Amino acid sequence: MKQEWILCQQQQRVRTLTLNRPEVRNALSNDCLEQLVQHLEQADTDIGTGAIIITGSQRCFAAGADLKELQQQTVATAITDRRPQLWQRLNNISKPIIAAVNGYALGAGCELSLACDLVICGESARFGLPEITLGLMPGAGGTQRLIRSVGKALASQMIFTGEAIDAHQALQAGLVSEVCIDNLTLKRAQQIANRISEFSPLALRAAKAALRTAHETSLSQGLSAERQHFIALAGTTDRQEGISAFLEKRNPTFKGC
Repeated sequence: MKQEWILCQQQQRVRTLTLNRPEVRNALSNDCLEQLVQHLEQADTDIGTGAIIITGSQRCFAAGADLKELQQQTVATAITDRRPQLWQRLNNISKPIIAAVNGYALGAGCELSLACDLVICGESARFGLPEITLGLMPGAGGTQRLIRSVGKALASQMIFTGEAIDAHQALQAGLVSEVCIDNLTLKRAQQIANRISEFSPLALRAAKAALRTAHETSLSQGLSAERQHFIALAGTTDRQEGISAFLEKRNPTFKGC
């Protein structure tokens, strides 16, 4: 019988995916990561879903990769590992993803939060990349995404020392957008997701693509991509509906076309 490590809940237009491996603090084994990616891909193609939340437990978001898997890994198996492809599939999700983080987000758990579009965390949250303490280094985007989020100085300190930062340090550094009391973390993420999911799916997809371009390329390339997305939206029904609704002082009805 296949173990279900991801719990899925749909409320209106928001899909919430909960990591559910409490016995290993939600460690992201390959099979667990694949289940998560499959759920994300299903949500991405579901017209009834406008935004996605990834969360863990009150005490732990995800404490890293599965060390038992890593212990058995050789150079040969590392080369052929399916894990990089799973992370790439996660990166290809076109809908907004919000991480709702309480407790530890370490190693692959921190990398998962970095791969999301925005992060809401509780006061108990701790973000870190402790791979250096195991004779390793981050290998799922940690070195690349962290430095783009918090800058060279803090990223280097976190990666070279393996030390974690707390919720308020993460907020100050720009790793998270809001800090809540732990009991309200998921509720706040759902409020934001509900607001996001009200808007045009086409506009959201275009905005996410433009933001990703800004994260990965030069300013001139980003400006060019932004303009192309803006022009493409000019031919959509949703754009016309949004403008008409504003002028007519009513709520818009977006249909994704």
